[in-house]
Amino acid sequence: MKIYFAGAIRGGRQDASTYHAMIAHLQTHAEVLTEHVGNKALSDGGEHDLSDNQIHARDMAWLEECDAVVAEVTTPSLGVGYELGLAEKLGKSILCLFDVGNPDCRLSAMLSGNPKATVARYQTLNEAVVAMDLFVEQNK
Repeated sequence: MKIYFAGAIRGGRQDASTYHAMIAHLQTHAEVLTEHVGNKALSDGGEHDLSDNQIHARDMAWLEECDAVVAEVTTPSLGVGYELGLAEKLGKSILCLFDVGNPDCRLSAMLSGNPKATVARYQTLNEAVVAMDLFVEQNK
């Protein structure tokens, strides 16, 4: 199974440690095409060795190639929203993880109201792990 993990990069890197832990867990079940999203050294400036055009082309190819998308959506991100819209159009299974313990963030109705996406609200990483495990098992 190939998973496309989506999380904010230019939208803010405050959740990078969470992304890193989630990706590490997903890698015990599947190939994660976008493991760089969890790189704690990656700043909100994004990747510097690739142009924006190259990043777009690479990520679109990965979205085509993946079997499912897992997105941490607590930090709002235009890129993540774009990726989720395309994933839905491509018929990919989608899991959105939202940290309800963050009082500064609200989940978009476009995600919580979407019948084609599974939304898991969590307060601890362990709760997110349980949701990811269930999602992976259901989409093997």
